[in-house]
Amino acid sequence: MGKGKLAKFRENETFENVFQPEVTDFLNYTHPLKGHWHDSVFKNENPIVLELGCGKGEYTVGMARMFPDKNFIGVDIKGARIWTGAKSSNIEQMRNVAFLRTRIELIGSFFAKDEVGEIWITFPDPQMKKRRAKKRLTSGAFLSMYQHLLADGGSINLKTDSRFLYRYTCAVAEQNNLPVLRNTADLYSESWLDDVLSIKTYYEQLHIDDGNTIHYLKFSLPHNTKLIEPEFDEEV
Repeated sequence: MGKGKLAKFRENETFENVFQPEVTDFLNYTHPLKGHWHDSVFKNENPIVLELGCGKGEYTVGMARMFPDKNFIGVDIKGARIWTGAKSSNIEQMRNVAFLRTRIELIGSFFAKDEVGEIWITFPDPQMKKRRAKKRLTSGAFLSMYQHLLADGGSINLKTDSRFLYRYTCAVAEQNNLPVLRNTADLYSESWLDDVLSIKTYYEQLHIDDGNTIHYLKFSLPHNTKLIEPEFDEEV
């Protein structure tokens, strides 16, 4: 492991807004902050927004700058990546930003029922092979996890350069009758593009530089919906 990564790991340990639990019992683990992010971390009752697979945390920090009346948590397993957002938010003394280093599969161990208001999923691995379908962060399996921690009708935002993942997620929403709030196969051609959607992550900029089109889908996730995997045979 490079010295740069080791230095970032050490600095992450000094940031009060970075949480890096050591999980040994994956089946029965419950973090002490579950149900207590408002009172123990943010010291307010403002809505919580998660960025899953946040990478360097550009969306987490960017949205936190725009919306000081909301709390933002970036979640990623890569400590050297979240260091970037953690460092900048600490320099700016932002009190509405936190980072959680964990696997997305364990998200239910960290957030209680209805504790989260909105989720962003920015440029995840599309997991294109059919045998990897349950690993897609917008699969029925993952949405069932989100459904528990999201307030009823809370929204999911997907931003991706993967036509495959975009089409798959559209199928998930359609076949589960999930209310679609925004949908475009070419985000930067839309007249309704706003400052939030214009935030570009490091990986997004690489995709744009390569000439890739950016897709965006926003839908709500009602509690009373029993989620199923869609019929979707497209595979590369």
